[in-house]
Amino acid sequence: MKKTIIALLVAAPLTFSLTGCVIAVGGGDEGHSMSTSFGDREYDNRKKIAKVQLNSIYNDVYHKLGMADFNEKYQLDGKEVKVLFYRTHRLHKDDLTTKDECTYLHFVDDILIETGDGADYQRNVSK
Repeated sequence: MKKTIIALLVAAPLTFSLTGCVIAVGGGDEGHSMSTSFGDREYDNRKKIAKVQLNSIYNDVYHKLGMADFNEKYQLDGKEVKVLFYRTHRLHKDDLTTKDECTYLHFVDDILIETGDGADYQRNVSK
């Protein structure tokens, strides 16, 4: 009986001290957290962008891809232009995302008209 009580007195504090520990086992493609690596995010973005068709609607694309790393919005010749930039490849080893490490999606009046390498995107401005 005394051994059981002594064991409980020793085990109980240890048990309560472990309540903050979490062990994650398994997982899948769903439910990525903010801690996913750039490589995983880049790969996911490339996969999603590859499935996007030209003439897609802005809201549909935005909901599939999520928040962009960069975005631009402006008027050109009376039309609304939106450009989304998603990180898809790494060029610099500084862990910062720049537009030249992104793929852009260029929308005119909410219709996707082109995609391309972020380094190649040039904003058209009416004169």
